[in-house]
Amino acid sequence: MRVGMCFAMAVGLALAACAGRDPQPVATVQPQDANSDCAMINAEIQANNKRAEALASEHDAKVAQNVVAGVVGVVVWPVLFAMDAKGAAATDAAALQARQEYLANLAAIRCAPAPQSAPPAARGAAPKPKPVPAQ
Repeated sequence: MRVGMCFAMAVGLALAACAGRDPQPVATVQPQDANSDCAMINAEIQANNKRAEALASEHDAKVAQNVVAGVVGVVVWPVLFAMDAKGAAATDAAALQARQEYLANLAAIRCAPAPQSAPPAARGAAPKPKPVPAQ
C-alpha cells in the first residue's frame, strides 16, 4: 500500500511539473522605444498581432486540456495534476495588450501626418470684392 501511494505521488509530481509553462510577459515600455521610428513601431505592432493570435490559440488549447483533465480526474485522480493552473497564456496576452496600447499611442505621436498648409492659390489670392448695390 505504501509503495503504491509513493508511486502515485511521484507520478503526480512529475505530471505537475509538466502541466504548464511559466509566464513570460513582455515589458510595456522597452529601451528601443526611444529610438523607434514609425516603420519600426508598425512592424512591431504587426508582429505582436501574430503573437496575440498564437497566445489565444494556446489559451484555447489549455482550456480544453483542463476540461479533459478535470473530467478524467474524477475517475483517475493523478490526472488532476496535469491541469494547467499557471495561466501563462492569459498573463502573456494581458502584457502584450498593454504593450500594444502603448505602441498605438506612440505611433499616434510619431506617425502623425504633417500639418498641411493652405493651397498655393489660396495663399496669394486677394479677397473677392463685395458687389456694389445698384442705385
